[in-house]
Amino acid sequence: MAKKRPQTKGQSKGKKAQLTDGEIPVVGAREPCPCGSGRRYKACHGRAAAHAVTELVHRPFEGLSGEGDWVALRELVPAATVELTLKDALPEGVPSVTLATVLPMAWPGLRREDGSVLIGLQNDMASGDLSRDLADTLQQALAAEPGNPVSGRRAPADGPRLQDLLDPTAAFEPVVHSGFEFWVPDSENATPEVAASLERANAAAIPTVKLGGVDAAYWCETPEKNHLRWVMPHAEEQLLDALARLHAAGTSSLGEGTRLVGSFRAHGLMVPVWDLPSGVTAADVEKPAAEFAERLAVALAADSPLTPEERRARGGLTNRQVTLN
Repeated sequence: MAKKRPQTKGQSKGKKAQLTDGEIPVVGAREPCPCGSGRRYKACHGRAAAHAVTELVHRPFEGLSGEGDWVALRELVPAATVELTLKDALPEGVPSVTLATVLPMAWPGLRREDGSVLIGLQNDMASGDLSRDLADTLQQALAAEPGNPVSGRRAPADGPRLQDLLDPTAAFEPVVHSGFEFWVPDSENATPEVAASLERANAAAIPTVKLGGVDAAYWCETPEKNHLRWVMPHAEEQLLDALARLHAAGTSSLGEGTRLVGSFRAHGLMVPVWDLPSGVTAADVEKPAAEFAERLAVALAADSPLTPEERRARGGLTNRQVTLN
């Protein structure tokens, strides 16, 4: 959410307000520059900002507890929350900090009336480093007055990252919700805007369940078929070899009617995807997924060259890869 353009009345022609990187709001390249110069953003502050954009960080959540779940909540899960633990004590008046997949009206962050803080994970970010952008939103929310959302902005290039703010030893335990009622303590008395946003979000949410027996694996239900999407921390080449070994051996499925159909990359990690018959529930794949994890561990440890059949299987898996970022 961009800040309002500063008042320009009374400014001398050609004189620009001084803005720091941290103050530059997210505006379109063809929109008026928020400094009040009258020029388009791309020809004014946008020119310098274009060269100051943070280099893309391919694994923004590396080093955080639960990296795979961070990726899943960013890309796969419609509605979920996680209680975050900071390295430092919470400021006075802030009882808790919660990461949420999405917040109402796509707010980047929110300081509730009770002082608690919520941070949205699935928002568009202004730089190439999700970790730095989220850390900036977190700091803004901690300092905001209760009852106020946080506006989007370009994070300072030298600002902290999540890895600097969060306790690396604290557990990262997502709670997956069927809808977005967690947005408001009393959803029945929500404002019309929030109520409308809540209704739209609930209607679009795909039923999703986190498996309990393996890490960062999420079942979801769609009209035609169900899926299991599993964020894995292994090095890509090693994982592709292991999946190819299992695929060639006919042991890459999760039971009758299921099929490993490919994978995609997200934030530096691979996410294999299985198609499941529409009647297969999350509970049904708990045991097969745990058994697959055991087979995968053996395949990951193998160091013999791939056989011709395994190489063909690997080529098929590679051809079906998609990169999300």
